Amino acid sequence: MSSRLLAFAQLTNSVGDGGYYVCSALYFTLVIGLSPAQVGLGLTLAWGVGSVAGVALGHVADRHGPRGTAVVLALATAVAIGSLLFVRSFPLFVLAVCVYASVQSGLAAARQALLAALVAPDERTKARARLQSTSNAGIAIGAAFGGLALHFGTTEAYLAVFALDAASFVVAAVILSRLPHVVGMPKQQGEPAIAVLRDRPYALISLLHAVMLLNMPLLSLIIPLWIVQRTDAPTWFASSLLVLNTVSVVLFQVRIARGATGLGAASKLVQHSGALMLLSCGLFALSGIVTGAWTGAAALLAAAGLQVFGEMKLASGAWEISFSLAPADKQGQYQGFFGAGVAVARMIGPVLLTTVVLGWGAVGWLLVGVLFLGAGYAMGPAVRWAREKKSISTGASASGLMMCV
Repeated sequence: MSSRLLAFAQLTNSVGDGGYYVCSALYFTLVIGLSPAQVGLGLTLAWGVGSVAGVALGHVADRHGPRGTAVVLALATAVAIGSLLFVRSFPLFVLAVCVYASVQSGLAAARQALLAALVAPDERTKARARLQSTSNAGIAIGAAFGGLALHFGTTEAYLAVFALDAASFVVAAVILSRLPHVVGMPKQQGEPAIAVLRDRPYALISLLHAVMLLNMPLLSLIIPLWIVQRTDAPTWFASSLLVLNTVSVVLFQVRIARGATGLGAASKLVQHSGALMLLSCGLFALSGIVTGAWTGAAALLAAAGLQVFGEMKLASGAWEISFSLAPADKQGQYQGFFGAGVAVARMIGPVLLTTVVLGWGAVGWLLVGVLFLGAGYAMGPAVRWAREKKSISTGASASGLMMCV
């Protein structure tokens, strides 16, 4: 029952998010009246703030209960989105998107903590995979509404999409409020406020995960530009690759997640992901070398297939690792820290990848692929280090408890 309610809440606000993703860039420039440079700067600042706020708000979820925190943050997200309906200046835009990114990051951490509290440990990764599949389905539905707004191209159409997004988070908050109450864990005497900041193995794992997440801007930004600038493939083919990605996650993410049966298996999934992403980057590079529209399209299609397969393996392995290595009473702050990789990828990914891939061509693709491969294979030793540290800490805590008794 809890998993279904979590999935229903995810589906609801994902529909709103789908419309937001499609329309936001044009809304910010055409309706608010910002330049592309101002939009880019504002969003970079916002996700920088959000990456820090997510950890702090995850800590709040640990202390005061993840369900109540998630409900409040879902409502705060609705308010942040709603405020964008009235923003017409750059300073207010920056303020609004900083609040949006902060509460979105905190909501993601609180939801992860809620899932960890309500779902048995051996079912968490599969439950998270179902949520991801549901999320992609919702985004696809919302993107269709966003496409209608783009078709009409009026201010009213864009405002309607943003109003729909805000309303979707209000509905999600109502659904989340129906979940069982989870009691917060009080801070233990002498422990640091944000313990995850002192967990070096977990920090290394989170860093490697953030590197792997640089694949996120590839499909939404780099590949469309690559198709237009460097290949003979039809321009519209970029949308086909996005559809392939979305449908694949909906159909196969849960099945792939079944292979994450422990930390060892999860580490191998991440390693396999790095290898698949290297092969994918090689095929993307090839698409810019071969001649002919359909030859290039075939290379792009094969590359996108490998990319989404690697993406699903990465997600499945990363979920198992992030849940298993986080202390039970600190899931919120640990998930907030781990999830900061998404904000980091959104911040530095576009600048880094446009420079390396679009600037250096095939060589840039291969360098990015090697980066994915290296990060993927480094995950195994990092997980072993974290597991050993956790075993030592658990043993020390148990010994201390026995002495107290």
